[in-house]
Amino acid sequence: MGNLKGKCALVTGGSRGIGAAIALALAENGADVAITYQNAAERANGIVSSIEELGQRGLAVRADSADLNAVKRAVSDTVETLGRLDILVNSAAIGLAGPIADLDLEKYQTLMDVNVRGPLAFAQAAIPHLPNGGRIISIGSSLGDRVPFPGVTAYAMSKSALLSFTRGLSRELGLQGVTVNLVAPGSTDTEANPADGESADFQRSFSSVARFAQPREIADVVAFLASPAAGVITGSIVTIDGGANA
Repeated sequence: MGNLKGKCALVTGGSRGIGAAIALALAENGADVAITYQNAAERANGIVSSIEELGQRGLAVRADSADLNAVKRAVSDTVETLGRLDILVNSAAIGLAGPIADLDLEKYQTLMDVNVRGPLAFAQAAIPHLPNGGRIISIGSSLGDRVPFPGVTAYAMSKSALLSFTRGLSRELGLQGVTVNLVAPGSTDTEANPADGESADFQRSFSSVARFAQPREIADVVAFLASPAAGVITGSIVTIDGGANA
């Protein structure tokens, strides 16, 4: 605890689910934390209040990850308000289910704008501010590596792109002392995919431990990757799926 003292993080999609858990875990470890949200202002302000209760500074910025101007503004607001940027966590994402034959291409484009172009745009805006010791951590999905059932092809494509993004960017930023990693959760108990949902038992059937992860379990791995202890871990994909892809 406290190993991120003096650091500042920006967590996209930090108002709920895995993103909110990451924001709080980073604050618990001593970082000031800005989060982005799209519509859930009340939830975002609640996360900021929780960050401040932990003794850290918090900031909520409304930003649609598909809006390039909003992305740039979120990064600049973070730096102007909190004074610096050391850690970028790309957590904002949307889902899209259904067979390719029935895919709405406009919805597909929105999916790619948020899930692929968004992380790239946030990284591009953040890189000039990241110091030696900086971190870029993206949240992918175990589906980006393996697609064990139909109906999630487009979403899996969007998450698979983050593997190459992470590996390539790690090569570009390594000599600047900035690490780039990807955390790939499997089924995680969130509002978007609850452990008591309609497909939960089906999802659990793929897991060696027969349960969903909790958002905090994902967040703790992100907090470690953000810490000084992870300084030589870069270009890596950390899968947290209870063995589903084993």
